[in-house]
Amino acid sequence: MTSAQSEESHARPPYRLWPGVVVVVLQWLVWLAAPLLVPGVPGMMIGVSGGFLGGLGVLLWWLFFSRAPWSERLGASVLMIFALLATSQLLHESVAKLAMGMLFGIYAVPVLSLAFVAGALAGSRLSLWNRRVTMAAAILVGCGVWTLLRADGITGDTSAQFAWRWTKTPEELLLDRAAAKAAGPAESFTVAAEAEWPGFRGPLRDSVVRGVEIETDWSASPPTELWRRAIGPAWSSFAVAGEVFYTQEQRGDEEVVACYQTKTGQPVWQHRDPVRFWEANSGAGPRATPTLIDGRLYTFGGTGILNALNASDGTLLWSRNAASDCERDVPYWGFASSPLVVGDLVLIAASGQLVAYDTASGDLRWMGRRVGGSFSSPHLMTLDDVAQVLLVHGTGATGVAPADGTVLWEHSWPADSRVLQPALTPEGDILIGSGFQTGVGMRRISVASGPGGWTTEERWTSNGLKPYFNDFVVHEGHAFGFDGRILSCIDLKDGQRKWKGGRYGYGQLILLPGQDLLLVLSEEGELVLVEAAPERFKELARSPAIEGKTWNHPVLVGDLLLVRNSQEMAAFRLSLAGG
Repeated sequence: MTSAQSEESHARPPYRLWPGVVVVVLQWLVWLAAPLLVPGVPGMMIGVSGGFLGGLGVLLWWLFFSRAPWSERLGASVLMIFALLATSQLLHESVAKLAMGMLFGIYAVPVLSLAFVAGALAGSRLSLWNRRVTMAAAILVGCGVWTLLRADGITGDTSAQFAWRWTKTPEELLLDRAAAKAAGPAESFTVAAEAEWPGFRGPLRDSVVRGVEIETDWSASPPTELWRRAIGPAWSSFAVAGEVFYTQEQRGDEEVVACYQTKTGQPVWQHRDPVRFWEANSGAGPRATPTLIDGRLYTFGGTGILNALNASDGTLLWSRNAASDCERDVPYWGFASSPLVVGDLVLIAASGQLVAYDTASGDLRWMGRRVGGSFSSPHLMTLDDVAQVLLVHGTGATGVAPADGTVLWEHSWPADSRVLQPALTPEGDILIGSGFQTGVGMRRISVASGPGGWTTEERWTSNGLKPYFNDFVVHEGHAFGFDGRILSCIDLKDGQRKWKGGRYGYGQLILLPGQDLLLVLSEEGELVLVEAAPERFKELARSPAIEGKTWNHPVLVGDLLLVRNSQEMAAFRLSLAGG
């Protein structure tokens, strides 16, 4: 150290560093721990608030309590603001648009706070020039690292999934493999007269598998993998008929409807539309599940294309653009409705607007009025001995006559938007979820027809089960589903919670009523067996299935289990009870 440096060191009082250290430690504790300790939206909001308040606390400490020279206080503060703004212009599109553009700030502020405090600590005993270089480098590194990243979406609790910007996505790797490998001739097959699993959540759209019982001791009889295959991104599930099954996926600039062999997973045919849907949070690809009936496959894509295809060879029978028909923009999360066939009509929900087309010709038959935001699918139910189509949406729920779309009844329960399917209680009432934003949970309503027309009545509203986009099931007077990332059971009599347990992320499940059994596919791609009983939570078995974020609904047909996510799919053989 030179004499000039020594004099400068003695003349300048040391930084007061401990307040900055305390603030950044508290910031990170709140930011990381709150979402883990407090489920759902409240925990997320506490974490986000803690991150931003911590950043403000670090800035206030540095400006007013750090004892740094004012040139350093002001210079570092201006540099931090400039670095954040400059970095925001250099981000990969997926990072820039994550969580409607807010997630960069949510992540960048705590990281920059930590980097800056660390830089202040490292440079506190250095010479003037080295001290300033160290702090400037810490600021630039804390911001600049974000320009090196790509986001592969978010998990159900809004945690970002990052990868290096220059690495290829699973979709790009799949396209490379497909380009290098020429497709062979497709094997012949027969489409079953009646689909075992005709589409979204099964025959009744309730995720219930009737007449099947499986072995629950997976230590002795674990699921047997039959095949595994890379697949293009989508949040679609499957339709299954005999030797083949169908799903949707995105492959580059083409939206694909694909048919595969059940036994081997080998492709049979593909139909392609030159469109691509992508948003930063959930990624690319269709959101809906194909519907198979009478040898025809009906599919609804993320940008609004409704196709009717020959299920045997993929020949296009007719196609419509529901977005154009309804004069609607593609919603933020894409069109997500799985088609519903009722008689000679195929119905879709175009972001909260029911639309019916002729199954034979594709002609527009009727169009319902616009209601609140919805990513749910039309649901056929019989209420008070009248068959009707239900749709849950941002303003509540609506029941219409399928023949012409006449509104029979409406129930008001406002939310920003809704995703889940309604469920029917044994007494004929309806269960609907509140949606993500309101955080209330579920409501049971009665619907009845009388001399004065249709009426609805709220039975109860409960926060004992708060599903977001993870559908629930009804069994023996109780509802079972995901309360955030934890399974929960409520009593249908009053909505009171019976138990809550098992952290499986934002997964999906199906019910085997003959065994009082839930088959859960976790958000991490793990298979889990849980008792569907109100007395207690009890996990029976678990087994790994697929890798990566898994939001897609599983399918069980006999002893065949099909699972998929945005990058791979797999088939497993489950041992049948007594087999």
